[in-house]
Amino acid sequence: MSRIIGGVAGGRRLQTPRGRSTRPTSDRMREGLMSALGGALTGRAFLDLFAGSGAVGLEAASRGAAPVHLVEREQAAVQAIRTNVAALDMANVHVHAVSVSRFLSGPAIAFDVVFVDPPYSDPVQDLLTVLVRDGWLAADAVVVVERSSRDPALEWPGGLVGDRSRRYGEGTLWYGRRP
Repeated sequence: MSRIIGGVAGGRRLQTPRGRSTRPTSDRMREGLMSALGGALTGRAFLDLFAGSGAVGLEAASRGAAPVHLVEREQAAVQAIRTNVAALDMANVHVHAVSVSRFLSGPAIAFDVVFVDPPYSDPVQDLLTVLVRDGWLAADAVVVVERSSRDPALEWPGGLVGDRSRRYGEGTLWYGRRP
């Protein structure tokens, strides 16, 4: 079981899906992510792709991000997200129970922060290219990708430049920005 770390819902527990189909982002990693983003979340549009329990997007919403969109296709995870959104009473959080590719094939919305956490074995370069090419990123957008710490350095597509990375045990967060 994880919890919201800070903001208006700080300390509230989150339901997580059972089984091994999702890999929740650790509390420590989420705290590091939110610290790296600083106070820049208030009123910023946040997209959480491969949302799992929704913990990252809900953490952002608790800290003022709005609107927040959570995209997840696994039904057990979607149910956990919906339960968490209802329990936290977060009206600015939108749940999309579809695959990431299907969501990104729809009309683009420019997001200020995009968090991408696919299964560690999935490649991300094509997904990042779609985000840039199809208008999913605001002019000053930040893109954060969670990958296995065993993976080689993330290669950013044109339209994004790597900013920094931070390792948290088995996972590493890679930060990119629009140039």
